[in-house]
Amino acid sequence: MTAFEATFEHEARPISRPLRIALLGYRSDPFVGGQGIYLKFLSKALVELGHQVDVLSGPPYPDLDPRVGLIRIPSLDLFACDSHVKALRWRHLRSYSDTFEWCSMLTGGFSEPYTFSRRVAKYLRSSAKPYDLVHDNQSLGYGLLTLQRRGIPVVTTIHHPIHRDRQLALDAAPNWKFRLLVRRWHSFLRMQEKVVSQLTNVVTVSEQSRQDISGAFGICQSRIDLIHNGIDTQTFTPNSEVAVDPWQLITTASADQPLKGLRFLLQALAQLRPDFPQLKLLVVGKLQPSGTTARLIDKLELASAVRFVSGISTEALVEHYNRSAIAISPSLYEGFGLPAGEAMACGCAVISSDGGALPEVVGDAGMLVPAGDSGQLANGIATLLRDPELRKELGLRGRARVVERFSWQRAAIQFSNYYYRVIANADG
Repeated sequence: MTAFEATFEHEARPISRPLRIALLGYRSDPFVGGQGIYLKFLSKALVELGHQVDVLSGPPYPDLDPRVGLIRIPSLDLFACDSHVKALRWRHLRSYSDTFEWCSMLTGGFSEPYTFSRRVAKYLRSSAKPYDLVHDNQSLGYGLLTLQRRGIPVVTTIHHPIHRDRQLALDAAPNWKFRLLVRRWHSFLRMQEKVVSQLTNVVTVSEQSRQDISGAFGICQSRIDLIHNGIDTQTFTPNSEVAVDPWQLITTASADQPLKGLRFLLQALAQLRPDFPQLKLLVVGKLQPSGTTARLIDKLELASAVRFVSGISTEALVEHYNRSAIAISPSLYEGFGLPAGEAMACGCAVISSDGGALPEVVGDAGMLVPAGDSGQLANGIATLLRDPELRKELGLRGRARVVERFSWQRAAIQFSNYYYRVIANADG
């Protein structure tokens, strides 16, 4: 435990004065991933404490509380283009960041963290709007060091080291050509390693992530403070008016990301279907028609049992959790495990792998199985399908655990006190 965390062994004190805070996210749409959700709810909780908060974001832009300001930091947004090769215009050649972003994508790289941090540093240099502090959400670009050298207090949240994603993608690559592409895509990690080694204030969201960040980036654990993610327990809540489908499983997964472990859940589903022919799986995520997951579904003859939904509203997601009998988190690794926490907040029984920080979130309020073991996962699902009373008990325990331990209000108070300490150290 660091000295900072010791402050929160008891209930954290409320804020002493409002701050002007800039939250950074290089792509912040909540439907893009957990980092967008993090910015949405942390910014809301901070303004509810009385702070003034602006989110500086690249596209796709976030859906924010109306009290939170949004400052758009445009990029080429090449992922939204029909052809990123044809996306470059003559005017872009006047911008180093635009040209670099296009060239990087053309050669298989991912430059958004780098170019976003450059654009933010340029914007803040010319902006007349002063901020007490800048809080980055894992862009970890060189622009952060520029801000830090200017004397601006900079905090960054690292959810988990992307080194894990890279290694799993390398392990799953079918040949040396794909491994080259994986290494090229993740080449931004060299920049992030250099930046993290020089940043003064680093925060993460779980004890597991703190250990992994320390190992991946080569910094002492004592330099990394811990503030858990929150769960929006006012939105993610049980709804007795929604009828539970006793045969519906639900998971949130990026279909073709090996890290998310969807293939093991599909294998478990195939094992269970002979004994439970009504069983079906709802995947909150987007299926790539020609991807590895689509091919696996065809191979396992699960097309009639698996449905994908994407781009849905938060309200629709809450209804899906309430309608489902069991929520599954099969990830090989999670820096926190937000989908598991949201399902628990809705009172849905959870089965989770023991990958990464998931045991910290689920605790004894769900069923834990070894990561990457489809047989054990199938056994766990079968146990809960046959025992509706156990499902009900786990749902109640899950809701109680999230309400007690994880809330955005508590996270905002902890961050407020952390910000004060950072600002005081910078002034001193």
